[in-house]
Amino acid sequence: MSTDPLIRNIAIIAHVDHGKTTLVDHMLRQGGTFKAHEELADRVMDSGDLERERGITILSKPTGIRWGDHKINIVDTPGHADFGAEVERVLRMVDGVLLLVDAAEGPLPQTRFVLSKALGAGLEVMVCINKIDRPDARSAEVLDQIYDLFIELDAEEDQLEFPVFYACAKEGYAHLEEKQEPGNLHCIFEAIVDHIPAPKGDPEGVTQVLITQLGHDPYLGRLAIGRVMNGEIERNREYALAQEDKTSKIKVVQLSTFEGLNRTQTEHASVGEIIAIAGIAQLEIGDTVTCLDNPQPLPRPSVDEPTLGITFHANSGPFSALDGKKVTAREIRERLEHEAQHNVALRLEDGGSPDAIRVLGRGELQMAILIEQMRREGYELCVSKPEVRIIEVDGKKTEPYELAMLDFPDAAMGAISEKMNQRKGRMITMRQGGSGRTVVEFRIPTRGLIGFRGEYLTETRGEGILNTIFDGFDEYAGHIEYRKRGSLIADRKGVTTAYALFTLQQRGQMFVGIQVEVYEGMIVGASQRENDMNVNPCKPKQLNNIRSAGADEKLILAPPVLMTLEKALEYISDDELVEITPNHIRLRKKVLAGNMRSVVRGEKKKEKKPRG
Repeated sequence: MSTDPLIRNIAIIAHVDHGKTTLVDHMLRQGGTFKAHEELADRVMDSGDLERERGITILSKPTGIRWGDHKINIVDTPGHADFGAEVERVLRMVDGVLLLVDAAEGPLPQTRFVLSKALGAGLEVMVCINKIDRPDARSAEVLDQIYDLFIELDAEEDQLEFPVFYACAKEGYAHLEEKQEPGNLHCIFEAIVDHIPAPKGDPEGVTQVLITQLGHDPYLGRLAIGRVMNGEIERNREYALAQEDKTSKIKVVQLSTFEGLNRTQTEHASVGEIIAIAGIAQLEIGDTVTCLDNPQPLPRPSVDEPTLGITFHANSGPFSALDGKKVTAREIRERLEHEAQHNVALRLEDGGSPDAIRVLGRGELQMAILIEQMRREGYELCVSKPEVRIIEVDGKKTEPYELAMLDFPDAAMGAISEKMNQRKGRMITMRQGGSGRTVVEFRIPTRGLIGFRGEYLTETRGEGILNTIFDGFDEYAGHIEYRKRGSLIADRKGVTTAYALFTLQQRGQMFVGIQVEVYEGMIVGASQRENDMNVNPCKPKQLNNIRSAGADEKLILAPPVLMTLEKALEYISDDELVEITPNHIRLRKKVLAGNMRSVVRGEKKKEKKPRG
């Protein structure tokens, strides 16, 4: 049964950086949410610090716009594959999607992912070819590629009849034809009203509200966000909360809908509305708020399996607790358990020791975002090298694979092909991207991409573009050779000197500069050789009556490589950790004492030695 004919629910989906958030910004402005003279920051939907700094959307966010008599609920979604679980949940809240595709780049891996989910959910699709103002725009060719993608994804015949818009989200206009003067986004609003169906459900049926997101209000506490699927929900009434393993009684005392960037208090909401319920601590993603006398839970949202894991440890280094306020294993575990409640794509496992917990997720970026959030909250921790999940199927080892699309200058073709081959990548397609660039798609084990991004940028002199998307589990590909360089490891605690670093830089690439505090087992650089090397980065120059500090020749030091969190995760080996504090990122060995590392290596060699 159809419900309120004046409600429309739509999600904006796309590959990362194709313009979703920018488009929503202008839709808010042109939809009358803000006054004409009101100044707004760019990317107003990206409210988190990390979202603004990185220029990406991490969490989905709903907003409401009035267009004539219609209420349009719009959900901005992440574009990066690591946050695909956010997209999957959001699609349970809407009846249609607006797919954005870059007019120059065309459909990319995440485009395939979000579109396949939308088509699989039976949602109506509208297509917007964005950034038509780019000098390398190729809108006609991109539209053909979009049609091909629909066909590859087994779209139904009626799903191929989608409206197409040509837009420049940055300037806030879209048209049904490409060659038109800049204007506004009115044609998109009108198409949403005409093409996206009104929500369906039974307004007289049993109340069913599916919780798909969690938020937080500084005054009201936890916010549970979801859509009214059937029936209606009223403020100050008691309902049943159907969870995975139990049903309990709750009372809805705070109920609101979304208007622009704000929430509006309401006494009741009916089928199709996207709402927020505040103040109920036990509400979790996937729960159903339903009738107390006749509870009928909805199926819980499912997401793809995690593919990668990182082990979190309490910081055990000599500088522990100097920066952070939250340093114990208990505090780290509680924070991770809280995160897993909000993010259904994360899973927690035992880390093999009392102070360790293994976190499984969808990719390195997702993990890096979580770690960065924790360090900004005052946590200290150590994390291991990312490891992929190995699953046995019918007695055979399987591992996750990715589709990797690489866009780079033609001159780098040979080097890139060789590196992808070494990492078990198999070329699927290759085409000329124009302007002296090549676009190649590989299918490669997820293991093969760990630590690859840095090498890729080096080989392409920073001009390479890399996009990936999960492509399922397949047969284990065998041994992959990773880093071929050992580490330069400090053999004592102290402060680095120019004299010592001047000598050490001839043996490798340094990660630290002068006057930096180091400790035994801390990694201070990358060696030119394959083996690790214990070094003294604190060695002072010996002075005598003949040579003095003032008479010494000027020491020229190469600038150190500053390790970001992502670089550090890519660099470390199995026997190394990244130490993260609010003010520092350090690399270290798991076993700090040099003599003990020798013992551990000897034991491992004995374990590998065949018997007899």
